Amino acid sequence: MRILYYDCFAGISGDMNLGALIDLGVDVDYLRKELTKLNIDGFRLDSTHDMRRGISGTKATVVIENQENEKHRHLRHVEEIVNNSTLADSVKKNALAIFRLIAEAEARVHNIDIQKVHFHEVGALDSIADIVGAAICLDYLNVDKVLSAPIQLGGGTVKCAHGVMPVPAPATALIVKDIPIKTGLVQHEATTPTGAAILASTVDTFTETIDFPITKTAYGIGHRDHPEVPNILRVYLSETNHTSDTRHEKATVLECNIDDMNPEHYDFLLEKLLKSGAMDAWLTPILMKKNRHGNTLSVLCAPGKTAALKDIIFMNSTTIGLREVQVDKTVLRREATVVHTKYGEVKLKNSYYNGNLIRQKPEYDDCKKLAEKHQVSIQDIEREALKHA
Repeated sequence: MRILYYDCFAGISGDMNLGALIDLGVDVDYLRKELTKLNIDGFRLDSTHDMRRGISGTKATVVIENQENEKHRHLRHVEEIVNNSTLADSVKKNALAIFRLIAEAEARVHNIDIQKVHFHEVGALDSIADIVGAAICLDYLNVDKVLSAPIQLGGGTVKCAHGVMPVPAPATALIVKDIPIKTGLVQHEATTPTGAAILASTVDTFTETIDFPITKTAYGIGHRDHPEVPNILRVYLSETNHTSDTRHEKATVLECNIDDMNPEHYDFLLEKLLKSGAMDAWLTPILMKKNRHGNTLSVLCAPGKTAALKDIIFMNSTTIGLREVQVDKTVLRREATVVHTKYGEVKLKNSYYNGNLIRQKPEYDDCKKLAEKHQVSIQDIEREALKHA
């Protein structure tokens, strides 16, 4: 069992997160190599040892090599960069979820369509590297669970592209909705929108309880040097030999009954919910009052995702109300392996229970890609993959 725990007592930013995870053991050369898969030039990742208030750690800096050529990007531009890369699907999924969370917050703050949001810092190369780098690091660490303490936001004001804003910046305030926070430790922006979105998108549970053995402690050094409070992000890694085939976690179910919506619109709604971080989303046919045929929309998500997903439901369906239920999940241990077949590589999803491998499922996207390439059926690819399992 591997647990990553964020201790955000002094806040978090994209570069502090990269520094902390490199300090924890992510190979910086591997991270640099993976970032080249974005196929964009003009930046490099520097990693150095530094110290804040007597505490040593790693400072990560994304250096823009030609600021004059740097440009702001819209969400679609960032999505194209990520989707057209050769990064692992899991890395793409996590990175895109973080970008979308920030874009949704900015769209609400400025009351504009999400695709018209100018990303400013987030669309710049350094923030793209911070966010995609965060997804690469999590994939590299291969942890079973991500936990975090409440997030320190800071206080005072911050200067950004739109002028002087209160801390937390409006976008950050939306991103951390429903997440435990603290304020006022310092009079500056302790947590950036990027840092907040990384946690909101990846943390399974926010808690101050540390009830697991700490194997390693690491520090990410921030670029600010406060005279009293060390500007650092502390992370813990817990590794135990005991491997449980089940894990228990909290989740939220959002539900509503709908009987007056164009059925063609459900596909768009479900796809948007899943892309925005829902664990699952589904429809159940029901018979409503006055014998009207309708559907129950159900959305399963992490507690920290509820605010963003509620927005999507209200904006993209005809419902005028939602039910919200807290549930306990029991999840089987899963591992991914890659098999080499005569058609090409296929990822297998392996599920375990009571110490036994009980299920193997070929990755659909891999099978689909190879089936199209070799003009055979998906079933042929699946059979060949399971033969080599």
